[in-house]
Amino acid sequence: MSNTDDKFYERADAHINLSNSQLKETEKGKVSASMMYSVARFNAWVTACGFSKKWEMKEKKEEVLDYFVTQYKIMLEENLDEYIENFDEYMK
Repeated sequence: MSNTDDKFYERADAHINLSNSQLKETEKGKVSASMMYSVARFNAWVTACGFSKKWEMKEKKEEVLDYFVTQYKIMLEENLDEYIENFDEYMK
């Protein structure tokens, strides 16, 4: 990943660790869905913080959606490629 600060992976790992701890109570798909929802909710809030008027946010909605979807796709592709490359080691 480019453009990350020195605490980027530490914060990401904290979220992953929380999700992993939830696997004791429920299945992977439900934890994944909750995590995706929380990321979407948090990013909607972060986005809203950048505007002072509702109409400004509404005007930029498609641009914001494109940005987050593109970033997610890049991150997911990078992680899928890593898991494919290291499948035997990671999944043993």
